[in-house]
Amino acid sequence: MPPDTMMTSPSATTRPVVAGFFEKRTFSVQYVVSDPVTKRCAIIDPVHDFDEKSGATSTESADELLAYIEHEGLTLEWILDTHPHADHFSAAGYLNAKTGVPTAIGAGVVKVQRLWKALYNLPDDFPTDGSQWDHLFEAGETFKIGSLDASVMFSPGHTLCSITYVIGDAAFVHDTLFHPDIGTARADFPGGDARALWHSIEAIMALPDATRIFVGHDYPPETRGPAWESTVAEQRADNEHLHPFEEAAFVAKREERDATLPMPKLILHSLQVNIRGGHLPPPESNGKRYLKIPLDALDPAPWD
Repeated sequence: MPPDTMMTSPSATTRPVVAGFFEKRTFSVQYVVSDPVTKRCAIIDPVHDFDEKSGATSTESADELLAYIEHEGLTLEWILDTHPHADHFSAAGYLNAKTGVPTAIGAGVVKVQRLWKALYNLPDDFPTDGSQWDHLFEAGETFKIGSLDASVMFSPGHTLCSITYVIGDAAFVHDTLFHPDIGTARADFPGGDARALWHSIEAIMALPDATRIFVGHDYPPETRGPAWESTVAEQRADNEHLHPFEEAAFVAKREERDATLPMPKLILHSLQVNIRGGHLPPPESNGKRYLKIPLDALDPAPWD
């Protein structure tokens, strides 16, 4: 395994072992979070590889997670998504089919399904009840990964249904915060809201200072390699979007920046997969699967 694609946080009985896998095509970070006592683990935000130029799909990134789990002698208990991603396909459906392990996401996903069902003009019988996942987490809900205590924080703003998983001393925030030198997530997607994002960040910043923050993407400058771990204290001190730490200033800064950003190149490809729980569209009469790209469906944004 190349040294820049996977890093493991130090093991200790009082906190989870976190292995991060950087997927270079979409700058995404996938995680395997494990209990060092029971060797039970969860996968968070797995990537199903997709090449938009050829339409080819691959499970190489997701299979890397399974290989790590096998190598470490872990037992997989959960396949977790933080939200329906706009820049890559979720591999939750593939991993569920391969392992039989339950999938989960936040209960607010039904709002995202209804929104994007309309944008894609999907058939009336397309379910928008979250039934594509095995479990929908409510805000404040708790669960276990082995002996590790885990809980769910609702973190809307980037999307209507983004959540943060707090597992031991680690918080998986995906597109709410980025590494401190990158800033915070955009809030201009359908259903996004900069003010809601501020309140989500404020709640995360109220966690203990030593809480480890794990982000879902990194867009490293030339001066460093990929990085995805920081702490609440480091985010407060160094995240350029959080100075001053004040709602109105953050909202103004976030909305001004969002107005300059093009839409992610895979947003229209990804959402129709990810509102299906990471399952690819069903095969048509010829056995092939097809994506549906609505034209002029999103609010105007700068072109690349």
